Amino acid sequence: MNQALNVQAKKGGRFGDHLIAAGVITQQAIDAFITSTPNEPDSLAATGIDENELVSLLLKLIYINRLESGSQFADAIKLPYHIVLELVRIATDRKLIYSRGLRPDNLADMNYSLTDEGRRFAVDALQRSQYAGPAPVTLEEFSDRVNLQKITNEIVTIDRVRECVTDLALEDRLIEQIGPALNSGRAILLYGPPGNGKTTFANHLANVFSTTIYVPYAITVEGQIIRVYDPSLHLRLAPSSAEEQPAPAPRAKGHAFLRKDSIDARWVPCKRPFVTAGGELTLEMLDLRYDPVTNFYEAPLHIKALGGCFVIDDFGRQLVSPTHLLNRWIVPLENRIDYLKLHTGKSFAIPFDELVMFSTNLEPEDLMDTAFLRRLPYKIEIGAPSVELYRCIFDQVCSPYSLDLTDEIFDSIVYKIREEKKLQLAAYQPRFIVDQVLASCRFIRETPRFEPRFIDHALDNLRVKRGSLPRGASQGAQVISG
Repeated sequence: MNQALNVQAKKGGRFGDHLIAAGVITQQAIDAFITSTPNEPDSLAATGIDENELVSLLLKLIYINRLESGSQFADAIKLPYHIVLELVRIATDRKLIYSRGLRPDNLADMNYSLTDEGRRFAVDALQRSQYAGPAPVTLEEFSDRVNLQKITNEIVTIDRVRECVTDLALEDRLIEQIGPALNSGRAILLYGPPGNGKTTFANHLANVFSTTIYVPYAITVEGQIIRVYDPSLHLRLAPSSAEEQPAPAPRAKGHAFLRKDSIDARWVPCKRPFVTAGGELTLEMLDLRYDPVTNFYEAPLHIKALGGCFVIDDFGRQLVSPTHLLNRWIVPLENRIDYLKLHTGKSFAIPFDELVMFSTNLEPEDLMDTAFLRRLPYKIEIGAPSVELYRCIFDQVCSPYSLDLTDEIFDSIVYKIREEKKLQLAAYQPRFIVDQVLASCRFIRETPRFEPRFIDHALDNLRVKRGSLPRGASQGAQVISG
């Protein structure tokens, strides 16, 4: 790459062509890269959006953000500078804005202001829709992009999985099972008794995928705006080339690093999303959310997760019944297409490409019928750890605190949990016990250590005592009022 950069500095030309000439990359590889990134539109018509809608959006941005220059307009609406100038020309012809002359700090850029008619136009546009963000992309462009950046395009290796779960004590069986499931792109069921790390294991898989995908700020369907990009769910990646920076002034095409065209700024480069929903999940959260005040939509969680993973945690504990929730997923999981409906009654289809994980500590056969279980080709049990794995977890938890876990203490803990408490070993218990022992030591201001009484206190907190008191009896101090 350095060699190609030196040649480019001396002879000019495109960086990609010099890489090909050096024999370090093929034209097919560069073509694949170019296909993987969205090209910016080369004309107003190429945006696929009516010019009146774009003019309205531009004036709303100018009005709300008090924008003045063409470069500020381009940065806000995320369209190429030459298209923004075309919108400015249209708005000027309609006497919605007027030129105030060249900027003193940049003689290639102009200053503009709204006319009185332009302000009225912007206010009316805000009453119709309060969306004032980057220009949307069309549904067709969004669907094509979802299909181009399928999660199955990325191959997950066993080394990659091991690297992502290196801080977890896991059986090799789990790693060998989860790898093929991730590569399949099909739905996964994680099940087993509570407290054994299903959620933790699932969350660690967020780093298994490394490919950059592109998420639009918003899409437009039948003139309606649907906001997709969500900073709380999408991890934005740093720009990799100059074309992703705001344009300070008119710029010539062809300045991009590897390609002729610049990357469309209406798309945000992101890590593959990893979205989790738990007991709060309802059927309404899987539909478009229309705000009658702002008059635009928010995409549902599973649409924001396209190209990534969607984890339904604590499945079976939602307010909606498991049957109704599962019925909502049958068509997307089976046909890889989902259908959404606007408040106008218009329905539209959208590709459904994401990895759906159901995680539950309930009995799967009590939650799902045979037909739905068949649609979950990968069913992975995360059960109680073996004694050896339990010891490994305990050692990991004790290590930062220099706690001396002797074989005698460990065997005593295992015996008391199994025989006295009548509980199964669980992966959460070592952390629970150590935290409680440390709390006891801090309270009496002693050096952290495994004292038998401290261990007993911790084990007593693993579960409530049953049948220890007669009905109506009370224990401990009583408060006397009066």
